[in-house]
Amino acid sequence: MHRKSQATYVLGTLVFFLIEVFIAVYVFDDIVRPYLGDLLVVILLYCFTMAITHLRIITALTIVLCFSFVVEFLQGIQLIEMLGWQNSRLARTIIGTSFSYWDLLMYTAGALLILSIEWFISTRKA
Repeated sequence: MHRKSQATYVLGTLVFFLIEVFIAVYVFDDIVRPYLGDLLVVILLYCFTMAITHLRIITALTIVLCFSFVVEFLQGIQLIEMLGWQNSRLARTIIGTSFSYWDLLMYTAGALLILSIEWFISTRKA
């Protein structure tokens, strides 16, 4: 699979960052915030990684997915409380506060969606 230009990934980073901020500030539901937000954060992190590196698609995607899983497991050991950040709304929003297998599933779905899109784009160019 071929990479898109760095500018495409920079634009993707900005767009998905703004979407995530919107969700964090304005959306308090049982679907978009907990599920779609987790799927989209993987796309955001992937776009950011691709914008600042020259990694291969699968390498960047693996790193992002592993990072997402590590953050989720850190939630499971209550990192926020260990660091004394339990009163920080920003830290609680960015890092999260509770472990969920559903989050791992959504991160994986986001990674699979990225892989599908990258594959589709590369086959259309070929």
